[in-house]
Amino acid sequence: MANTTMAQIPKINPLYRLQWEPAQNGHVLLYPEGMVQLNGPASEILTRIDGQTDVAQIIASLQQTFPEAEGLADDVISFLEDAHEQNWITL
Repeated sequence: MANTTMAQIPKINPLYRLQWEPAQNGHVLLYPEGMVQLNGPASEILTRIDGQTDVAQIIASLQQTFPEAEGLADDVISFLEDAHEQNWITL
């Protein structure tokens, strides 16, 4: 999916459930056929997706948490597009 805009409001696909998994020591996406173990950056982005917060607000929140990160907006948008292609989120 190309052309993600700052005004779009991502939502976790209802077929998936984001949760902290102590056994994995991290966040995972659970779905009927299995589980996706998420890395730190993916977890940081997906935990900010609540179906009400737009892409610009998610990026602003991440920039507050990680002020030293460069190119954050591009990385977040790229991840959201990949997550949309994987069907983890809707836009």
